[in-house]
Amino acid sequence: MTPEEVGERLVHLLATDDPEKGTVTSEVSGGGPGHARAVVDVPAARWWFAAEAARDAGALGCDFFDWLSAVDELDGGFSVVAHLWSTRRKHALLLRTRVSREDPEVESLVDLYPGAAWHERETFEMFGITFARHPDLRPLLLPPEFEGHPLRKEFVLAARVAKPWPGAKEPGESEGGTAKRAPMRPPGVPAPGEWGPAKEEKP
Repeated sequence: MTPEEVGERLVHLLATDDPEKGTVTSEVSGGGPGHARAVVDVPAARWWFAAEAARDAGALGCDFFDWLSAVDELDGGFSVVAHLWSTRRKHALLLRTRVSREDPEVESLVDLYPGAAWHERETFEMFGITFARHPDLRPLLLPPEFEGHPLRKEFVLAARVAKPWPGAKEPGESEGGTAKRAPMRPPGVPAPGEWGPAKEEKP
């Protein structure tokens, strides 16, 4: 099946006359032959059902879970993305949904794809997105005392402040011609002591 056919097939499987269930759309992403793939956008309420259809429909047969992550869309909330693959038919599917910033929650895919467990835990930890019905949704990578979600765009990273910034050389300076400069803040990075989870403004 071509990427266009893969997307159209999943859209057809999820078709409904109920406008409250939202719209399912497809497009093709990627470059030349062998790199293009179907991208199917589904409402968050139908995320699990879309993954089930992609796995169980004979024409699609996406039996292999590749990865899952998210993208911070700022005021648009978060895009949750899962990449699936058919080992028999050799086609890929990028399944995508959008959750709100105020209530970032979507159904877990662990009962369909057990390999999604750690990916969902990482996404929960890094973005603060909850995966309903996940059997063990707890932090995976960061120490227990860590606060905040590092992959949210409002979270300020400390790495550029804590050590010398290699891009802090003046024009014309060479690697060996000038002594190493002290740590310097690149544009947009606050002073030491100001980084970390964004503080909520008091009313």
